[in-house]
Amino acid sequence: MGFYTRVAFTLFGRFSDNLIVFFPDLSDNLKKAGMKISSKEYISTGILTSFLFFLIEIPLLSFIFGMFFRSVILSVITAITLSALLTIIIFYLFTKYPNTVVADRAKKIDTYLPFASLFLSTIAGTKLPLDQVFKFFVKNSKYGEVTNQFQMITNDVEAFGLDVHTALQRAIDRTPSKKLREMLYGLLSTSLSGGDVAIYLREKAANQMEDYRLSITQFSKKLVLFIEIYLTAIVLGAIFFVILTSIFSGISGVSSNIILLQSLIIFIFLPLLSLLFILLVKISSPIGE
Repeated sequence: MGFYTRVAFTLFGRFSDNLIVFFPDLSDNLKKAGMKISSKEYISTGILTSFLFFLIEIPLLSFIFGMFFRSVILSVITAITLSALLTIIIFYLFTKYPNTVVADRAKKIDTYLPFASLFLSTIAGTKLPLDQVFKFFVKNSKYGEVTNQFQMITNDVEAFGLDVHTALQRAIDRTPSKKLREMLYGLLSTSLSGGDVAIYLREKAANQMEDYRLSITQFSKKLVLFIEIYLTAIVLGAIFFVILTSIFSGISGVSSNIILLQSLIIFIFLPLLSLLFILLVKISSPIGE
C-alpha cells in the first residue's frame, strides 16, 4: 500500500465500508485488472482524490464565475454547486477506471490467444506434464498479456506449491478475457477427465484462428467505410467550404472574418476530426496494440 493510499484509507476507510455495497463488481474488476489493491482501499483513494479536486475547483470556479457575475455570493454558490457535481462525476469515473483496464487487457489477450493456443498445443503434443507445458510456454513465448497470464499460473505452482488444477482455477477467476477463461476452463475439464490436452488445444486454436480471420475481415470492411466517410464528408467538405466562403468573401468584400473562419476549419476543426477518426479506427481494430 502506497503512502497516498494509506492516507486515503486512514481518512475515509469507514466511509468506504458504506459505499462498497454500491460497487459489487469492483473487487472482481480490480483482480482482473491486475491492480493489487482492495476494493475498500480503492474507494477510499477515490474519495480522497475527488475531495482534493473539490477543494481545487471551488476557488478556481469562483474566480471564473466572478468575472461574469457581479454578485460574489452568487459566484461562490454556483462554484460550489458545479464543483460538487464535478466531484461526483470524477468519483464515478474513478470507480469505472478498472473496467477500462480490464477491457484493454482482454483485447490484448484476445489478439494473441489464437497464436498462443497453437503454440501450447504443439508443446502439449510432446506429452509433458501440464505444469511443464505452461513453464516451457512462458520461457519461450512472447505473447504479451497471454504469456503474463500463464506466468502467474507457473508462479502459483512453483512459488506457492499449488497443484496445476488449483492454479488453473485461480487463473480462470482472475483473467479479464472471456475467451481465455473459456479455454482455461476447458483445459481444466479435459485434464481432470483424463482427455488429450493437445487435441483440445489444437481444436481450440483452430476455432480461435477462424474467429480471428473473421474479425480481420469485418474490420477491413469497416475501415473502407471509415475512409470513404473521412474523404467524402471531412476532406471534400472542408475543401468545398473553403472554396464557397472564398467566393462569397470576394462578392461581399468582407474577408477578415472569412479568413478567420477558414483558419479555424483548417487548423483546428480538421485536425480534431482526424484525431477522432484515428481513435475510432483504433477502438474498432481487433488488434490490441
